[in-house]
Amino acid sequence: MDYNSNQKKLVLPEYGRNIQNMVDHVLTIEDREERQRAAQTIIDVMGNLYPYLRDVEDFRHKLWDHLCIMADFKLDIDYPYALPDMEVLRAKPNKIPYNSGRIKYKHYGIVVQKMIKRTAEFDEGPDKDLLVQMIADHMKKCYLTWNKETVDDERVMADFQELSKGRIDVPDDFQLKDSKDLIFNTKKKNPKQQGKRQNQKKR
Repeated sequence: MDYNSNQKKLVLPEYGRNIQNMVDHVLTIEDREERQRAAQTIIDVMGNLYPYLRDVEDFRHKLWDHLCIMADFKLDIDYPYALPDMEVLRAKPNKIPYNSGRIKYKHYGIVVQKMIKRTAEFDEGPDKDLLVQMIADHMKKCYLTWNKETVDDERVMADFQELSKGRIDVPDDFQLKDSKDLIFNTKKKNPKQQGKRQNQKKR
């Protein structure tokens, strides 16, 4: 048995091995007119794989581009569209510039550090107090993601103070939310639905 793993790698796997074999066969046809007709037949078969797109002009253009690519730019026919640029197609993508910034506590993430830094710039008032509460609760939730057994509120607030570099004054009576309130989202039941259920129980 001839396994696919023993055959050459598919250029465009989404079309399958049979389409690639058809393209390889077209390359061996010597008569240009017959080769042109065979190429058109392959395009029709490729279009049948996506019947909802085959009559769209841009998609037809893409099919001819894909035929050219699967033939490794060696198919000598009259293409109805300009051929794709081989150099651009084979060019290596640019490297992704990864963030090289240092994350103090990875379980909180870089976003929390930036939020605390921005919050420190706020003027004292209820808006700043609300931000501090939300960020601290979020830090506790992040902590619970890695350690659901125990979470030390004092440890979370110490990390908060360290990340703020002492620029945010947190009151001594500051309270974090309970762990169960951070993990489980309690949804209020619809009063109408509750009434229906109670009536059904009475019946």
